[in-house]
This record gives sequence, structure tokens and C-alpha cells, in this order.
Amino acid sequence: MSVLFVDSIRFLDTTLRDGEQTPGVSLNPEQKLEIAVKLADIGIDVIEAGSAAASEGERQAIRLISDVGLSAEICTYVRALAEDIDLAADYGADSVHLVVPVSDLHIVKKLRKTREQVAAMAFSAIGHAKDRGLIVELSGEDASRADQSFLCDLFTEGIARGADRLCFCDTVGVLTPEKAAELIPPLATIAPLSIHCHDDLGLGLANTLAALKAGASCAHTTINGLGERAGNTPFEEVVMSLEILYGYQTHIKKEQIYSLASLVSRLTGVPLPVNKAVVGEMAFTHESGIHAHGVIREPTTYESIKPEMIGRKRRIVLGKHSGSASVEAALNERNYTTDATQLKEIVKRIKQLGDEGKRVTDTDLMAIADAVLAIDSKPVIRMRQFTVVTGNNAIPTASVTLEVNGQEITGASSGNGPVDAAMEVLRKSVADVADIRLEEYHVDAIHGGTDALVEVTVRLSKDGKIITSRGARTDIIMASVEAMIAGMNRLLREEHETRGKNPR
Repeated sequence: MSVLFVDSIRFLDTTLRDGEQTPGVSLNPEQKLEIAVKLADIGIDVIEAGSAAASEGERQAIRLISDVGLSAEICTYVRALAEDIDLAADYGADSVHLVVPVSDLHIVKKLRKTREQVAAMAFSAIGHAKDRGLIVELSGEDASRADQSFLCDLFTEGIARGADRLCFCDTVGVLTPEKAAELIPPLATIAPLSIHCHDDLGLGLANTLAALKAGASCAHTTINGLGERAGNTPFEEVVMSLEILYGYQTHIKKEQIYSLASLVSRLTGVPLPVNKAVVGEMAFTHESGIHAHGVIREPTTYESIKPEMIGRKRRIVLGKHSGSASVEAALNERNYTTDATQLKEIVKRIKQLGDEGKRVTDTDLMAIADAVLAIDSKPVIRMRQFTVVTGNNAIPTASVTLEVNGQEITGASSGNGPVDAAMEVLRKSVADVADIRLEEYHVDAIHGGTDALVEVTVRLSKDGKIITSRGARTDIIMASVEAMIAGMNRLLREEHETRGKNPR
């Protein structure tokens, strides 16, 4: 099926320009550089590093990225203005994404100009950019609503004037795959053509794939689909769709996709939607008994992508939809052995927790299993004393006395807040026994009065092993401490226990 596409599809990443235009997102030069290095490493061909005309910070970022010698071409967005082009050249860019409005709506209503005036501006800008030694990608803004004969003429003359490649911009996401199949082929015969889609109506991926199938040779994308309004076409979805659905082998290092998505999410402050395709938390998570049973026996029954392909792992979570197969697999992973009667009772109790609206954590599972199997589980860690000091003029500080394997340990630590201080002092207090890391912290405030319960869930890791634990108190600090100690006990106990001694 790969014969439908050009021999080598290229990727222009605009996370650092179009993606940064996501409301509330602002990256400093060092953060942009960190992302750019990862983009180049994963195989991106062109990095649109920003708009040199936007600010001094943007210019410094472009200079930083241009100076480190990345394998990718470094591009900047420019208007058809000599000063924009000069800034791009002066700050080290290799190429410019020269964007000119091509629909009458944009030409008349936004610029208050004529088609002839816009064309003259575009040709003058192309000439100036070539004089400055820049590669030029001439981009038609709002191309999907433009007079296609005017667009074709502009693109043809633009190439004659020295532009190196072209770009069709579906600026407000109104293209359809059928229209892409009609509009792209004649433009792709003029010069190498990129497709730049927005996702306003959820068709960004479909339109990008249709344009590539119709002759476009480069996809403009953003990591995680960041961008204005509903965002741009997500890079990870294009890559995996090409690979899995069309059998087209890209040059992208797919095993780095998830780590790149996580980096961009962390630096931009835009969390990954839990149900986001490919990189969302739930993309490879199964709870339903039928689904979990299926993927345990044969992963392809309910997964179109192997999670390892993009640097992820499969997760089986437990809840009211869980069946005996997934519960048994989770128990076996934690070294529990049960007979049929014991397994049935454990499944029953897990479903009861789920019916109460609770998430079933690893600690819940192990506590239920311990109770059903009547295992005498002595905690590795016991808390003897805990205090926290905070206030307007005080640095939040927590102190604790723990008994760890029978030895008393006292410590104190400060933090950004009382909860942070509490987490840190607990972690440091067991550091001599094990390096336990807090991977995730989540709070659910259960509605009610000022004395309502607060539920805290933590994910802890030790030597690659990850466990989830929960605490519930009216005091968020004590709920956090309870969750941490329960989780640390589970991680540490695994080294010393043989569980589930089966009476069979």
C-alpha cells in the first residue's frame, strides 16, 4: 500500500511556533532548545523554531537552536515583509515558512488588499529571501477556501521566482479528505508540496493522510496536536497511521514518541488527554474483563499498536469491569498464588470497591489478597511521629520518626508546601533502605463540608517497579502520608515475602 505515497515523506514540526500559539503556552529559549534537540533526534526533517519577528525571546531561541548543529533544517515563520526575512537570516535560520493569505476572505477582509497586491508582495519576499541565502517554503494561508486557479497561478509563479517548495494550509480545518484528493494533485505537480492542517472539526489527521496519498510530500504537524483552537494535526498519529494502516515505513524513531510527547506536555503545561490516541494515559490501558482477558492471551485482539513500538507499556487496571483473568494476572505479577475459590472472592471484593466509585489501586489489590489468603503481613515501615509546620512567614517543614525494619529513623525536610515537605521527608527517611521515587500525585476532593474526605493517590517506583497507593482522610497532608507509607510498605515488603501460600 505504500506505493500510494511519495518515496520519502518528510515532516515539518511546528510545535515551537503553531503549537506554542496554544492559549496559555509560553516556552523560554532553553525549553525550546530542549524540545528541538529531541525533535531532531527522533527524525524530524524541518523544525519551525518560531517567528523571529515576534519577540526578542523568540529570536534568542532561534539563535540557540540554529547554533547547536542539529541534523534538522531550522525554519522560521515570516510574513511577506523584508524585515521578517532579515531577522530570520540574521538569527541563523536555514529556511523561511513564507505565509501569504490566498483566500479572498483573508486578502480583502484581513489585509484590505487585492489579489495582485498580495502576489506582488509574495514575489518580492521570495526574491529577498533568496538574496539572503534562505530556503523558501511558500505557504498559502486559508488555501482550502481560496480560488484554486489563483492559488495555482501564485504557486507556479512563486516557484519561477525562486521558491523551493510549497504548502497548502487548511487554516481553519474546513478541508475534507474528498476535497484534498481533488485539490492536492495539480498543486503537487508544480513543486514539492506540504500539507498543513488544523483540527477544528476533528479531520486534521484524515485530511493530512488524504493529502499525502494525493501527492503531498511533507506533513506539517505538532507534538500532541498542540495549536490554536482545536490544535494542529498530531505528529504521533500521522506516523503511526502511516506505519500501521498503510504499511509505509517512515524514518521516525518510533520508540521515542512517548518520551517526546511527555516532554512537550511537561514543558508546555498542557496535559495529555487521558483518551488521546497513541500517547494518552488510557491508550494501552485495559479494565474490561473481556478486553483484558483478550490482550493477556493475544495482545492484537484489542490493540492495533504494540505499546513497545512507541516506548510504552501495557497496563491492566482493576475495577468493577475486571474479570478473573485480569485479576489473576495482576496477582501473579505480585507473586500471589490462589485457588479458584480464593480468586473468586478477590474478584468479588474488587468489584465491590469499583461499585463504590473507587479506583482499585495496587495496594487495594494486595490488601484484599492478604485478607483473603490470611497472610500475616508485618509492615516494614511504621510511623511513630509526624509533624508539619507551615504559615505565612514559615518555610513549610515536615519532621517524622519512622521505624524501618525495627530501626528508628528521625528526619526533617522542607518543601514548596506542606504536602511537598511531607512527601520529601518520607522519601529521604527510607533512602538508606531503598531509592523510592514519587512518580505521580493525584488528589480527589470528595464533595461535602469542610470536614469532607480527601482521597490522595500516589504512584511510587523502585528499581523499575511501579505501584499505586491511596490514602483517604479529612486532612490532605495525612491522606498523603497514609498513601505514601502504604505504597512504600508494599514496595519494600516484596523483597522479603513469599505470598499466597496455596492450601492446594
